[in-house]
Formats: sequence, structure tokens, C-alpha cells
Amino acid sequence: MITFIFLLFLFFTNPISPTSIPDRFTKSLSTSFPKHKSREYFELSLPLPTDYLTPSCTLQILRHSFANTINSPPFTTPYSPPSNCSLPWSHIVLEFRAKCKGEQYDRISGLWLGGVELLRTSTAQPTQCGIFWKVRKDVTRYYSVLLQSNLNLTMMLENIVNREYTGVYHVEVAFYYYKDVVVNNKNDGVSLPFIVGNKNSGGKLGLETEKFERNLGVGAEEPADLILPISDTGDKGFWYRIESETAMRFKEIRIPKNTRRVVLEFYVSFHGNDEFWYSNPPNSYVTVNNITTGRANGAYREVFVTVDGQLAGSEVPFPVVFTGGINPLFWEPVVAIGAFNLPTYDLELTPFLGTLLDGKAHQIEIGVADGISYWLVDANLHLWLDHNSHSVEAKSKVNLNPVFRIERGSVFRQLDGSFKIKAERVCNSIGWVKWSAGNFTTTFLQSYKFNNLIRFQKNGTYKLVKQKVKANRQVKFENQVGQVIASRSVKRKYPLSVSTATLPGSRKNTYLLLTNVSHSMNEKYSNGGSKIHVHNSQDSVGWMEVRDHSVLSGKAKTKQSFMYRDRLTCYFRSVNAGDGKLLSDNATFHCLDLFAL
Repeated sequence: MITFIFLLFLFFTNPISPTSIPDRFTKSLSTSFPKHKSREYFELSLPLPTDYLTPSCTLQILRHSFANTINSPPFTTPYSPPSNCSLPWSHIVLEFRAKCKGEQYDRISGLWLGGVELLRTSTAQPTQCGIFWKVRKDVTRYYSVLLQSNLNLTMMLENIVNREYTGVYHVEVAFYYYKDVVVNNKNDGVSLPFIVGNKNSGGKLGLETEKFERNLGVGAEEPADLILPISDTGDKGFWYRIESETAMRFKEIRIPKNTRRVVLEFYVSFHGNDEFWYSNPPNSYVTVNNITTGRANGAYREVFVTVDGQLAGSEVPFPVVFTGGINPLFWEPVVAIGAFNLPTYDLELTPFLGTLLDGKAHQIEIGVADGISYWLVDANLHLWLDHNSHSVEAKSKVNLNPVFRIERGSVFRQLDGSFKIKAERVCNSIGWVKWSAGNFTTTFLQSYKFNNLIRFQKNGTYKLVKQKVKANRQVKFENQVGQVIASRSVKRKYPLSVSTATLPGSRKNTYLLLTNVSHSMNEKYSNGGSKIHVHNSQDSVGWMEVRDHSVLSGKAKTKQSFMYRDRLTCYFRSVNAGDGKLLSDNATFHCLDLFAL
């Protein structure tokens, strides 16, 4: 059937604008999609060690229904840690639960505590019979914030409810607090130790320690002593909204004079005309073909951070696909990589302490290179302090031999053509900090290579997008005699391939859209002698008949595999889904010999 439709589209002109695909859609309730009981949706990820434990304390903090909340202020509720929950806690987990039924678009949502973002998530698209899902995220990284009382927990989820879009998102949020334990995972008859440590033990440098390596999502390090939000006022959520490549959002900060280490963690998501930024053609293609669209400006995007105007680091973000994106039939009940728990990105700012410790206010700025409307970004500034001194000394050498290259190629005739972008960046900063434990030099090296290809064929009815990103980040710590005492590196690869073909539909004012998506995130972590490898891959194929942005019918299949491997532990899970049903789901810890580090 799919092969036959691909042949048919050769004989038709494009029923829609070629730049408007891929797009976001909803699944119409007035069609003949099969009915089912309320169904659970999920995202494949590494189970948390605390998934097998009973928490010492539980705080159910938020229960709210997000109906017609567009242009409304966020929902806010007071937070204080449980008074009967003795310290210290080894782990703290945030659990986000949601349910919805009806017809509705996917929505973006953020959760902040005292202006510090804890979770960036998006919703699943509901069905007439209802869906539900949960997200569990280890938030031990925000320990110093979660210790505080009389803060506000804030959640932003803008939704539209009317006669057409009827889905109301009912959300519950809880915190779970855990004590020191050693967990033996008995799955598949294999005993695998998950070491859960004490926040107050070891880690004088505030570097990665074994006790936190199990949860990659929190950065595998001792929690910071202080976290400063780099965020907006909170009237419409604490994220900054960036509408163009020239828009910079900044905050002035002063840090304590005894700060010995600084890491900036930023959250980012992309929407509107830039939701599918990796598929945007250059402006010349849109202008010459007289296409009415805002989706242009090429397919290169880079989120960058500066300190007082000096580049501190940047990232090409992982291209998360939300549940209404490209083909919503792909993402039920297994959502796309990162859709429920969007990735965050860390930049080591310790080399900038020579500038930041002068007692003056300094600007932390965030921007999006080549960005168009709109991006939601904010950041958390994690600070480690020297508790044995009121002040430390520091000196900075930043932006040593920076490299940035970008090449753009464009060849097209009318609606057919191809566009290529190649980019490369190298950023290197060094600085030393002298505090009560000694004089330590921090080197932060960051590099990436970016390749993007967009090709239009058959009068714009066929579109192919291929993108590859390779990113390396390394932090090295040396003592005063030049001996490396700690180092950490992260290597990421995330290839993406999207192909679409359009042709007229079988009903009035409809069109058929054939779609294929293949994307993955391959990560390798090195921390001294320990190594971790994570590979997450998804492949989807299907078709749908669409009127406006409503999916009337269609078929889709998605297969996904997730693998985690370290020196002692291996976890593998694979799933297959088709037409909204989970066809197979297999998980095992018997995989140490299958995947090399």
C-alpha cells in the first residue's frame, strides 16, 4: 500500500506548501480510529535506582487541571520540605503524572521551584477514551533548593479548550525523598548493585562521585551548594522567549566570593516556525518561489551563552519531536526520544571565576544563532562554595584559539533543489582557583561538527532531511604541579533522517502524507577510569490522510531500542508499536557481553 502511494505522487502537483512539512497535527475524534480503554503512554529511558525502593517521605504538592489556560499566568503553590523527614537524603525524585481525553494538541510545560527549573516536558496527545502517563526524574542535583522552605512551585502549561479542542490536562506532582541504601535489582534473576550515596560524603572538589553516576539525568556529581536562576520574572513562566537571532536574554548576577566552581545548566525547547528548525530552507528559496511562510532562515541553530559578552559555550540542541509532530500516529503509546523529559545541557564556567569574583554584577546572556520565532530558554547557575574561607582567588584565560566555520550551499530550480550546511566550532577556556584545599586549574574544551542536508524533489512533493551532529565536551582539573586529579568527558552523536511525500487525498480538501523518521542519541561518558555508554534509537514509518491539521485516518509503526552500559551494569529494552498498540516490549539486564564500552 505504502509503495503504491509513493508511485502515485509522481503524477500530482503538491497540494500544500513544501515548506509547511513536517508539521504538527491532531488526531480527529470524528473519524473511525479504533476505540480502546484508557491507555498508558511512556518514554523509553533508564530506570532510576529508586524505582525499586519505598521512599522515606512523600510530598504530594500539586494537583491541578489545565483547561483554557492560554495567556494566563502559571499555576503556583507553596513548597516546604516535609517537616517529619530527617536529613540527609540520598536521592530526591520528582514524579509528574498526567491524564487527558478528548481532542487536543501537544503542549509544552515547565516546572520551577523558586525560579529554578526542575523539569521541561511536553504532553502526549489524548484520545477519545483517554490516556495517562508519568515522568520520574531524579532531582537530587537541586538538593540545595529542595532543602529550602517557603518557596513557590510554579507550573506553566498553556492550553486551549473550546468546542473543537476538548482535552483538559489533569496533572499531579509529588516529591519522593530517599535515605542511604544499596539496592539490589532482582530483575531477570540478576543481582545488580545500585550504589546510592550520602550528599555529605566525599567529593571535596564538587566533582563526579560514584554515588551519583547511576542517574545520567542529574549530571553525576555532588549537588551544588547554591543555585541561582537565570530566568524571567515568572509572569508567563520563568523561561525567556526568544523570537529572533538578534534577541538576547540576560540576567545580572553576583556570586559569593568563596565560590570555587560554577556550572551553568540550560533548558531549551523550540516552537512555532522553528519547531522543525532542522527542516527549514533558506530565505532565498521561500522568496523566489513566492511561498507565504515564516518557516525559513535555513536549518542551522545553535544555543549559545556569554559572560559579559564573551562566549562561554554553546550547543546544537537535540531535535526533540513532540507528540503531534511529523506524524502523531508514530508517538502512541511510545513517545519520541526526550518528549517527556527534554535534555538539559551543562557548560563549565569555572574558568570565568577570575572575572565573576570581583564583587560586581555580571551579565549571563543566552541567545539562539539563526533562530526565529520562537524558542523557550532559561538556565540554572550551580555554585560550589569553599566553606572554610570567606573568599577565594581566581584568574581566567578564556576563548583560547576559538574556531568557528560554517559553509552553506544552495542549488534549486523552482520548488526542487538541495541545501547543505556544514559547521564546526571549538571553544576552549582555562582558569585557576586558589581555595582552602589548594590551587586547582580547570580546563573546559568544547567542540562540535554539524551537517545538514535538505532536498526537495517532484515539484516539492518529496522532502528529505538528513542531519548529523557530533559534540564533545571535556572538563579537566589539575593541581598546582600540573597533575590531572579529575577529568570528565561527554561525547554525543545524534543523527536524524526525515522523509515526507504528499499527494491529494481521497476526500474533499484532504491530502495524503507519507512519513519516515529515524533518529537516535548516542552518548559516551568518561569519568576518570569509569565509562558509560547510552544508545537510544527510534525508527518510524507510516502514512496519514489529513484535512487542515486533523488526521482523519492512517497507519504507523515505530520500533525503538534503548541500551545502557557501564563497567558493572547493562540494561537493554526494545519495543515495537503499531497503530496505537504496543506490540512487543522486552527488557533485560543480561547484556554485558552484547555491547562494548
